[in-house]
Amino acid sequence: MLNWKETYKSRLVAAEDAVKHIKSGDHVVLQHACGEPRTLIEAMVERKDLRDVMVSHMAAIGPAEYAQEGLEENFRHNAFFAGTATRKAIHEGRADYTSCFFSELPRAYREYVSPDVALIHVSPPNKWGFCSLGVSVDYTKHVAEIANVVIAQVNEKMPKTYGDSFVHVNDIDFFVESTRDLIEIPIPNIGEVEKAIGQNVAGLIEDGSTMQLGIGAIPDAVLNFLHDKKDLGIHTEMFSDGVIGLFEKGIINGKAKSIHPGKIVCSFVMGTSKLYDFVDDNPAVEFYTIDYTNDPYVIGKHDKMISINSAIQVDLLGQVCADTIGHKQYSAVGGQVDFVRGTSRSRGGKAIIAMPSTAGGGKYSRIVSLLDEGAAVTTSRYDVQFVVTEFGVADLRIKTNRQRAEELIKVSHPDFRSELKAFAIQRKLF
Repeated sequence: MLNWKETYKSRLVAAEDAVKHIKSGDHVVLQHACGEPRTLIEAMVERKDLRDVMVSHMAAIGPAEYAQEGLEENFRHNAFFAGTATRKAIHEGRADYTSCFFSELPRAYREYVSPDVALIHVSPPNKWGFCSLGVSVDYTKHVAEIANVVIAQVNEKMPKTYGDSFVHVNDIDFFVESTRDLIEIPIPNIGEVEKAIGQNVAGLIEDGSTMQLGIGAIPDAVLNFLHDKKDLGIHTEMFSDGVIGLFEKGIINGKAKSIHPGKIVCSFVMGTSKLYDFVDDNPAVEFYTIDYTNDPYVIGKHDKMISINSAIQVDLLGQVCADTIGHKQYSAVGGQVDFVRGTSRSRGGKAIIAMPSTAGGGKYSRIVSLLDEGAAVTTSRYDVQFVVTEFGVADLRIKTNRQRAEELIKVSHPDFRSELKAFAIQRKLF
């Protein structure tokens, strides 16, 4: 380790030279979300001589050039999360989707779909020769440990984060320096519906709770209604800018957390440059691999654990569809089931599915008699505890089918309640 500077210097190459070490038929794993190594991805896609390279990752936030039309002979994408840039390729059969709980993805890479090449994005090495994976540790740490070839985009703009986020220079085969900005996700607009949902969810959160949050208008709306709470904590798959204000006011302080007290624990973050500045060199935020943050056993150790997830549809039995629209893959299970099941083991825990009551500008009810034909059940009715819309809270814990239907119709949009009641009567639920 003492000679890491010489090692770094000897392995420093141009992007086009680094990706020459990718061979046809290789499995290439990318760091995902806002940690995407864009310089390396672009250089890889320029390799027109490559054939049958499999490219896999979780959420693609960049343009995912390897999954676009015209490159079918060069690359095939294996998606563990269907994002905006990759859905079309999946729907058209030019890419594959693999079902996998986010918590189990490291094991999947170790035991089932072993990577040949890892393309990662890191901070410059510290004085001991350790680079930080910054905003995206998740499965990337594991892949960097097991891939045959590890190529790192080294970027002074990548935050240095604490926890289990470090990879040593000696364990990286090639370095490509870059100073490009990280991908940013703009702060969402919060409408009246989201505000109402946020207020309803906030009513379920007690002082001293530990929360799992996502990204988007609903999580941010929830945070806006927590300013009268005390001693909140964060143990989550990921978080965004909305957490910063509550941390600065001392409302999120982690004092009551059962494990990692005083720390915000996550696996990756997505947001604006303000968020990246917040996590940079901040010992109050710790990043761990996804098989730890999303382990239901670890989650369940937290008292008053609150998980907040969303859905596309919920039927009258409480079955949640959150990753498909009909038979078309829309996103993935991600960490929803990990946190729902972990939260169910928590003393005082509350697993919440929060969503607007309608979709399509009010044309469609999200609470439905039956899930759409072909729709996948993401979270089973046996796991669901609370369903929250702008019209209130449906408590489904230890409820009969009749009671479940009553609770869910109560929080559905008024325009659809008669239709839902008629179906419930027909099926002898009422």
